Amino acid sequence: MASQPPPEPAPAEAGLESMEGLVLDTVISRAGARPAAALACASTRLRTAVADDSLWRRFCGEDLGLDAPVDPEGRPLPSFQVAYKVWSESFGMYPLPMVKRVRQFWTSMKTWLSENFPEAYKTLCEGVSEAQLKSAEDDLGFKLPMPTKLLYRFCNAQLPFSEDHDTNKSISTYGLIGGYAFYDHWVNVHLSPLEQIVEETKDFYREFPDVFHGRKFIVVATSWFHPKTFLLDCSNGELYVGTYNLPIGGMLPCVPKALIKPAGNDLAQDGLLLWLEEHLRRLQSGMIKTRMLMASRYISLYPEAPPSCSSAVTNGIKVRSSAVFVPEHPGRPGEKFMFTYSIRMSVPEACMLGGVYYSSCQLCSRHWTIRSCDRVVSDVSGGGVIGEYPLLLPGEDEFVYESCTPLPQVPGSVEGSFSFVPGKLSRPEGKPFEVMVAPFPLDVPEYIF
Repeated sequence: MASQPPPEPAPAEAGLESMEGLVLDTVISRAGARPAAALACASTRLRTAVADDSLWRRFCGEDLGLDAPVDPEGRPLPSFQVAYKVWSESFGMYPLPMVKRVRQFWTSMKTWLSENFPEAYKTLCEGVSEAQLKSAEDDLGFKLPMPTKLLYRFCNAQLPFSEDHDTNKSISTYGLIGGYAFYDHWVNVHLSPLEQIVEETKDFYREFPDVFHGRKFIVVATSWFHPKTFLLDCSNGELYVGTYNLPIGGMLPCVPKALIKPAGNDLAQDGLLLWLEEHLRRLQSGMIKTRMLMASRYISLYPEAPPSCSSAVTNGIKVRSSAVFVPEHPGRPGEKFMFTYSIRMSVPEACMLGGVYYSSCQLCSRHWTIRSCDRVVSDVSGGGVIGEYPLLLPGEDEFVYESCTPLPQVPGSVEGSFSFVPGKLSRPEGKPFEVMVAPFPLDVPEYIF
């Protein structure tokens, strides 16, 4: 007698139909947004279960990082279910984990800027469309990396520079990346909007037709003052900064290569995204901060915290010191690496010497010892600092000055001392005394800004 064939398994939706409310909600929640949307077509009961907006609140939070039902422009929507649909239609061509990551980056960056640097916040532009990205790719003749396209979907970087000098000058210190100033060398780097990327990239290839022939570079960030250029290689996602030898192909990587993942990976990440995320971490942690320069606020790249920033207190005088690598500066023959350093000195409470408190103290001379690979390459002394002899008073703001030093090799370091007199140079109240400058490093960092 022939055996009976085994009964066919019941459809999955039939099993779901028999589940109680809480169990059903849990199963649908764990299935994810797309399976949930498919189940809504199976039956009236499942459609009702899937329509619960608390379920879509969870999907929006997990997949997109949304805590309110809004569209990509921030406009309110009637429900989280509608919000999920709108976001999926707008960004369905990208992996949702990357959409969430890039959205969270821009949300956090805009929050920091609005709270700490509103002048720069006002220079940010609305995101571009897929059609605008496609037009830019057509003009360039090659595709942009997926993370870079997403960055520009959410925010088209900063206002572009124009032909008008006064307009440029008014926003010139508001670069999202920031910079440094020493002597006549002033750098402040702006993140370029899409239209400027296309224009400057075309100019770049026209200016250097033989140097970068066949390579897919775009110019993603530039400085309006002394030229400094950051280039993204769209073929492998690596980000570079141009050195003083850029006209003959001189570049350095700005991001650890091991962190960059290929475009075929759902979690692909290019150098531009990694670079910007690291920059945001430094801003949020206080490693770098805004400062005033000639009545304008800017993001200063001189580190403000250890290990990159050293600090020492001698007789109540506090000296903080740090340096920044300056790849675009030519330096001197035989000295390949240029660094700018910032020295900040203050008297937080009081100057005390031999048990005696003084109402002021004034710098009279300095002494520097500069090392390259543990070899002393410079041992110099002189009067004042950059022609000044700062008078320090308790509780006042730091006196800050910036200078520079070249090195033949890295790593290197700087240390030294300042000579102060209690009181004033014109009326000393005691003998000169030495104030220590703790060693601070000179090296090419993993991330170059």
